Amino acid sequence: MSAPPWRIVFFGTPSFAIPTLEGLLKGPHKVVGVVTQPDREKGRGRKVVISPVKELALQHGLNPLQPEQAKEEGFQKALKGLQPDLIVVVAYGQILPKPVLKMPKYGAVNVHASLLPRYRGAAPIAWAILKGEKVTGVTTMVMDAGMDTGDILFQAEVPINEEDTCQTLHDRLASLGAGLLIETLEKMKEGNIRPIPQDHSKATFAPPLKKEDGYIDWKKEAGEIDRQVRAFDPWPGAFTKWNDRLLRIYKGGIRERAPTGKAGTVVWVGSDFIEVETEKDAYLIKEVQLEGRKRMRVREFLLGHPIPVGAVLV
Repeated sequence: MSAPPWRIVFFGTPSFAIPTLEGLLKGPHKVVGVVTQPDREKGRGRKVVISPVKELALQHGLNPLQPEQAKEEGFQKALKGLQPDLIVVVAYGQILPKPVLKMPKYGAVNVHASLLPRYRGAAPIAWAILKGEKVTGVTTMVMDAGMDTGDILFQAEVPINEEDTCQTLHDRLASLGAGLLIETLEKMKEGNIRPIPQDHSKATFAPPLKKEDGYIDWKKEAGEIDRQVRAFDPWPGAFTKWNDRLLRIYKGGIRERAPTGKAGTVVWVGSDFIEVETEKDAYLIKEVQLEGRKRMRVREFLLGHPIPVGAVLV
């Protein structure tokens, strides 16, 4: 006689969590509850926006719990009433307190978008690109009260391609994480799994991104600027200023060039790129968005906004 399916409560908020929740909903276990961040007002119109996880949960007849803080007594009482055997967490956005972690019979499992102990924290995908990593991946781990400090269950690697943005890498890792979580649950069910403690001495961190992180310092090397542009696409975006107007840069490349000491200066304008001097080599701007305008290729941009050689981006 086979063991009954586990009762799972899923914690998650952004689109990264969607493939894993979809996999659980299609799988052999029973998702008895979903927890996500409260609805937030966004944009100039302050329109109330629900999380992608809430939207998917409602489509499946699940009414999510949305506490401001997971330590709230009322929330914990409601969670206990769901009688979870296991909690699964994917990019929920809060550190769960010990009473919540200890509630399920089999504890809590987290899917994290890095090869722990590297890049613990809120923005591991962006920081892996920004730091020039060649490989990253996903980790399933046993949750404890720390921030991504629990014992490792399984890991899977993917290469970081030279043209990867945070968005393209995000999508690959989200899919990979969903499959790894299903594999992890199968091994847990079989009792065929041995958690491995992290080597905390090798930990690195990926703090939340801020808008000002997108500012481009042209005194940096072109390779670093290229990683910044890719790491911060789609948010917060990499940006500079031209004629006192914000100019967002979404795509570019690197050209080897001997430095002349004029970082930030436009040294050449082609039909499809704007070449800008940096500390080392030049950065070729290929796709932009001028403040108040739509995103476009440089070819289109230059038709209405000619930038002369010698102009300075700051």
